Amino acid sequence: MLLFISSAMAQQAGQVPENAAAIQFGFLILLFVVFYFVAIRPQRKRQKDHEKMMGELSKGDEVATIAGLLGKVTKLEDSYVVLQVADNVEMKFQKHAVSGILPKGTLKSI
Repeated sequence: MLLFISSAMAQQAGQVPENAAAIQFGFLILLFVVFYFVAIRPQRKRQKDHEKMMGELSKGDEVATIAGLLGKVTKLEDSYVVLQVADNVEMKFQKHAVSGILPKGTLKSI
């Protein structure tokens, strides 16, 4: 039994390749590049599209909110939009709550 222990202790530790630091650094860069193209870039594109849509929003547009509420824009303010959701019912929302502009006539067809 003593023979096995002494031979196990006599083994040298595994040697680290000379370019291990470069490989790890390269892996981190590759990981960041993949993360950028998978997460950051698409999110920025969606954000720019949403800001463009907010700039094109005008009175009379039919919109959907992030809560799923459909309405017609009756008044625009700096940060708010007033939607007519039913006859004689108007609600005020933040502009960022508008998720999309619907085609004209959508509210009448529902």
